[in-house]
Amino acid sequence: MESQSTNEMLPADADENPAMRLEQTLKQFESLVADLAQPNYLFRLYVSGNSSRSILAIENVRRICDQYLPGHYELEVIDIYQQPGATRAAQVIAVPTLIKELPFPPRRFVGDMSNTERIVVGLNLGH
Repeated sequence: MESQSTNEMLPADADENPAMRLEQTLKQFESLVADLAQPNYLFRLYVSGNSSRSILAIENVRRICDQYLPGHYELEVIDIYQQPGATRAAQVIAVPTLIKELPFPPRRFVGDMSNTERIVVGLNLGH
């Protein structure tokens, strides 16, 4: 992936106007800093096949993440029947189980994730 120089990302007339160039550079910097301020989350959701509780849990987790963490999360859905080793390694004893792996510390939630308030408060997402 090639990186663009700052000059290539600025409007053509920015070279002629140092104030405009400075303003554009500042906006780019502020945008990058804002992205860094929002951590990226990694979730693993352990489900049991296509059961109704599993489907509901997937829908609920996606809805919560889209609402509170748009563009700042990754959700891995792991079927315990297809990946039993991953289930043992994560020490999952009930499904559906949602594990927040990142940022630390890890957190676990068990159930269909329909209690949005419990998930949001437990993940400290209420903003």
